[in-house]
Amino acid sequence: MDDGSREVAEAHYELVISVDARRSGGYDDVDKPRMRARVYRVLEGAFAHARVARDALHMEDRGDGVLVAVTGRVPVTRLLGLWTVEVHEALRDENRSLRVPLGLRVAMHVGPVRHDDRGISGRAVDLACRLADSPVARGLLDTERADLVLVVSDSLHADVVVPGGKFIEPDRWSPAALALKEGEVRAWFHLPGRPAPAIPGPGGGADPAGDGGATAPGGAPGGAGDGGHPGGAPDDAEDLGARDGSPDDAREDHDEDGDGVPGADARYTVHGDMSHHSGNVYRAPVHIGRVTGDADRRKG
Repeated sequence: MDDGSREVAEAHYELVISVDARRSGGYDDVDKPRMRARVYRVLEGAFAHARVARDALHMEDRGDGVLVAVTGRVPVTRLLGLWTVEVHEALRDENRSLRVPLGLRVAMHVGPVRHDDRGISGRAVDLACRLADSPVARGLLDTERADLVLVVSDSLHADVVVPGGKFIEPDRWSPAALALKEGEVRAWFHLPGRPAPAIPGPGGGADPAGDGGATAPGGAPGGAGDGGHPGGAPDDAEDLGARDGSPDDAREDHDEDGDGVPGADARYTVHGDMSHHSGNVYRAPVHIGRVTGDADRRKG
C-alpha cells in the first residue's frame, strides 16, 4: 500500500459541520446563486472572526449548503461557541436587507472522518448530515421564525455543551429522539439568543411541508423538492415588515416517561441514503479544549 492509499484508509477525528439553507428549492435560477453567495459569506466570515485558519478546514459545496470538516487542532469549544455567535450575527446582518430571510440549519458531530480526492466520508459525516436534515431542525426554523437552528449529537452535547464555556450556555438546549433508519439517536437543539426551544411532540407538526422527504410521526412525507420559500419568492428588496420572532400557534410540551425533560420523548423518522451505523458514540482522544470563564449572555 503506497503512502497515498494508507492516508485515505486512515480516519482522523474531526469536527463535522453540516449546513443547509432553508427551502432552497424555492429559489429560482437567478436568486439561487445570490443565496449561495450569502451562505459562503456568512460561514467564511465567521471562520475568519473565530480565528480558524483556512488550512484547518475542508469545505465541500452541497448546492444548497456546505459540508465542513475541522481538524482536531482547533478547539471544538471555539466552533460551538464563538463561531456560532459570529454565524448568527452575520446571518442577521444579511437578513436586514431581505424581504424573505435566509435561514440556516447547522449540525455538528465529532467522529472519525476519511479524506480522499473527492471529499470526506464516514459515519460521523452521515450523522451530521442527518441531524441538519431532521424534521425537528426544519420545524424549529420555521415555527420559531428563526434565522439559525443549531443541532449537535448527544456525545458532543455531553462532552462540550454540558461543561459550558464562553458563548456556550447549557441551559438553552433541548433534546429530541430521532429515529434514523440506522437506529434511534438523541440530539440536542438550540436557537442562538433564545431560551431552550420547546420541542413539538408527536403530531405537533415538527416537519412542515418542506424540502426533505422526512416524515414526522403521524404526518405525510415532505415534498420531493425544497417546497416554496416562506413568504414568497426570494427578494433583495428592503424588509417590508418586522418579524416578531414568535410562533403563530402555541405548542404543547410532552414528558411521557416522566424524566422531567419536555419533548425528549418525541420520536421522529429521518429518511435518506447514507451509510449504516448503529450509534453516535466516539472513543478516542479529541481536543475539545474547554474555555473557562463566564458565558457572555447575548440577547437575540
